[in-house]
Amino acid sequence: MKPCPVVHWQALVRDPGRAAGFYATCFGWNVDDRNALGYREVAAAEGGIGGGLWPLAEGSPLVQLFVEVPNVENALATAHTNGAQVIIPKQILPDGDEMAVILDPEGIAWGLMRRARQPQ
Repeated sequence: MKPCPVVHWQALVRDPGRAAGFYATCFGWNVDDRNALGYREVAAAEGGIGGGLWPLAEGSPLVQLFVEVPNVENALATAHTNGAQVIIPKQILPDGDEMAVILDPEGIAWGLMRRARQPQ
């Protein structure tokens, strides 16, 4: 197992612009919304884990963790065989990363991610 399998996080929030302003002011975060999806990307501190702010369609705000897997399709199949539900099937993001989301048998949503390129 890797020392830190969590490679990304995202906060699903009602108002990403308001949240970005709050986190930038209170925590000094650098938030960038210049991407194809309007996603607000939060830069990682040195040695930290980057993340982002995503608009919440409905329900309560939450933070979701993404774990790195070598193959998203294989990870989905293994998770499904072991009792997980697929919430979001494999998608290829504009930067080439692959992701999917499962709901584990305990009811916790986990993101699965294969990065197109490793961070520097």
